[in-house]
Amino acid sequence: YTGIDSVVMDDPDEVANYPTEFLNSLELNGLPPFRLTLRVGAIVMLLRNLDPKRRLCNGTRLVVTELRRHNFKARVLSGNVDAQEDIVIPAIPMTSGSEDDLPFEMRRVQFPVRLSFAMTINKSQGQTFDRVGLLLPVPVFTHGQLYVAFSRVRNAQSVRVGMYDDGNGRFVTKNVVYREVLPTG
Repeated sequence: YTGIDSVVMDDPDEVANYPTEFLNSLELNGLPPFRLTLRVGAIVMLLRNLDPKRRLCNGTRLVVTELRRHNFKARVLSGNVDAQEDIVIPAIPMTSGSEDDLPFEMRRVQFPVRLSFAMTINKSQGQTFDRVGLLLPVPVFTHGQLYVAFSRVRNAQSVRVGMYDDGNGRFVTKNVVYREVLPTG
């Protein structure tokens, strides 16, 4: 599937400075890729809140069940949506954010998903998985993050952790706890 890219500007003469091929090549945070290759069975993650009442929110994981010309169907892999229900995912207009540091606002019409082979600990919060693999090349950077990572899986036997040798033949990571913020008593 290919998206449709355009520049949002007041001056139409300025728009001509940004050719379509250039816009198509941009990979921006929060926007799906211009060219999205999907197959039935692919795991994708929503990039926008489509229907918060049904928990179709940013970060929700889906499995593609049917490909169509102008939309596709998918089934929710996590959350409280009925797992047997197929959801129709339409292409929607999305705009770049100020964090993208562009001299213009870009508009991309595309399915609001990205392939989801892996995700950050923060994106996994609130979801439950059958299997979890953690790669911890450096210690986790905030209190509670390691807990969040380990608590996403249904049972301890389904967790695999990858860490690097600390130079002494040990594989270690730190879970920093600030005792001063814990209640005493």
